[in-house]
Amino acid sequence: MKRIRSALISVSDKSGLKPLLKVLKNNNIKLISSGGTFKEIKNLRFKCLEVSNFTGFNEILDGRVKTLHPKIHAGILNKRNNKNHLKDLKNNNFENIDLVIVNFYPFEQTVKKKKDHNKIIENIDIGGPTMVRSAAKNYNDVTVITSIDQYSELIDQLKINKGSTSFGFREKMSKLAFAETAYYDSLITNYFNKNSNANFPKKKIFQLNLIEKLRYGENPHQESAIYSEDKDLKIKKIHGKSLSYNNYNDIFSALTISKSLPKNTGTVIVKHANPCGVSILKNKLNSYKSALACDPTSAFGGIVSCNFKITETLATELNKIFLEVIIANGFDKKALKILKSKKNLRLLDASNFTLETVLRFNSINNSMLIQSEDKEIFSKKNFKIVSKKKPNKSQLDNLIFAFNVCRYVKSNAIVLASNKSTIGIGSGQPSRLDSCKIAIDKMKKFSKVKDEIVAASDAFFPFVDGIEKLVQSGVSAVVQPSGSIRDKEIIKFADSTKTILIFSKTRHFRH
Repeated sequence: MKRIRSALISVSDKSGLKPLLKVLKNNNIKLISSGGTFKEIKNLRFKCLEVSNFTGFNEILDGRVKTLHPKIHAGILNKRNNKNHLKDLKNNNFENIDLVIVNFYPFEQTVKKKKDHNKIIENIDIGGPTMVRSAAKNYNDVTVITSIDQYSELIDQLKINKGSTSFGFREKMSKLAFAETAYYDSLITNYFNKNSNANFPKKKIFQLNLIEKLRYGENPHQESAIYSEDKDLKIKKIHGKSLSYNNYNDIFSALTISKSLPKNTGTVIVKHANPCGVSILKNKLNSYKSALACDPTSAFGGIVSCNFKITETLATELNKIFLEVIIANGFDKKALKILKSKKNLRLLDASNFTLETVLRFNSINNSMLIQSEDKEIFSKKNFKIVSKKKPNKSQLDNLIFAFNVCRYVKSNAIVLASNKSTIGIGSGQPSRLDSCKIAIDKMKKFSKVKDEIVAASDAFFPFVDGIEKLVQSGVSAVVQPSGSIRDKEIIKFADSTKTILIFSKTRHFRH
C-alpha cells in the first residue's frame, strides 16, 4: 500500500470531478492544479494550490509551458526508497506527488471538427502525456489516472484502503496509462500521415478501440474481438442476440457491396462473405425477391442488406425464411414489430454507415499485407467496347452492374445478370472455367430468365473456353478486364458469335 498525500490534477474533460474531490478532501490529500482545472476545482469550492505557486514559476508561452518543471517531475519520478533520490529532493526543497490525474487535450475530436491545421496543432497535449508517462513509469510509488472511467475505482481504493492504493491497482493503471499515451501519439502520427497522403510510412501505427469481445472466432476454439478506430461501428443493433465473428465478417461484406450501389437502392444477400444474390431494381420488394431468386438455397441462414428503409410489406416477406441478420437504412415501426417476432434475428440500422477511403488488411504471424480499398464508382469511362456489336444503354447498365458485383465475389469470380439482378454467381474457384460452370448451373437451377443475360469476369479469360461456355449458356454480352496475350482471340470469338464484349481498364481480384 502507498499512502496518497498530494495529487496533481490537470484534466481537459472536467466532468465527474466533484465526487472524486470529496474523497480526496476526506483523506486530507493536498491538491495541485493549473489553468481551467484549477478554476473548476475552486468553483466547486475545494482548496487547491495553483501549479505556478507550487513551482514558483509562472506559466509561459501562452500556457504551452505550465507543468514542464523539475519540481513536478522530480516529485512524480523519485523512488521513495532510494536514498540518493530523497537527498536530491531535500537539497532542492522538492516534495512528493503521489497521485496524477490527467486526461489529454481532445486532439481526436478536434481533428474531426476542425480543418485549420494550426488549431489542430495547438490541441496536441505535451505536459499531460509527459506527466502521465512519468507517473506510469514510477507506478511502484505513484498512482496515475487517465480517464474519468477510472474515477470510481480510485474512489473505492481510497475508501477501502483509507487513503492508500494497492500495488495491483497502481500497476493496472500504469498499463492503461501507457496504452493511453501510445494511442494519443498514434492519433497525432496518423493525422500527419493522412495530411501528407502517406498511406505506407516507414512505421505503421494503428489506434483501435475495443468495441466488443466476441464469444469466439470462426470456430468455438478460437478467441475473438472486434476493434475500430472509432468509438463505435456506425452500425446500430436494435434487436436480436449478440453478433459473432462470422456475423461481422458477413456484415462487412454485405455493407461493402450495398454502399457501392445507387443511393437508397439495392438488396444484397450474403453467405460466408460471398454474395449469393444482388438486385438494384427500384421497387424494393421486387429487388429483394430478385436477389433471393438468384440462389434461395444459399440465402437460407444468410444476411440480407437493404440499401434503403424496410417497410411492413418487405418485412412480411423477409420473415418467411430463416436469416441471421437483416441490415437496412432504418425500419418502419410496423416492419420492426413483424421482424422482432423472431427473438434471435439480429436487426441492424446502417443509416449512418458510409464507406470511407480506408485500407484493407490481411495478416499472418507478425506480418501484415495492406492495400487501398477497391471502391471506385464505375462509369462508361472505365470500359472500352471491343466487339463489332455494340451494347445499348440497358445492356451496358447491366454489364456495369454485373461487373460491380463481380469485384466483391471471391476470385475467381463470374457473375451472370439480367434485368439489374444477379441470376448466377460462381465464386472462389482456382479455375475460371469452373466458376463459369457454377454460375451457369445456379442460373439453370433457380432462374427463369426471360430477359437478356450478361456476364462479368473479375479478370481476363486466359483461353476462349470460358467465354465460349458462357455464350453457349445464352449469354449475349460479356465484360472482362483486358491484359491477356489472347485478348485478340477472345475478341475474334465474340465477333464470330455476335457477342457484345467490353473490356475493363482494371482487374478486380478479391481474395
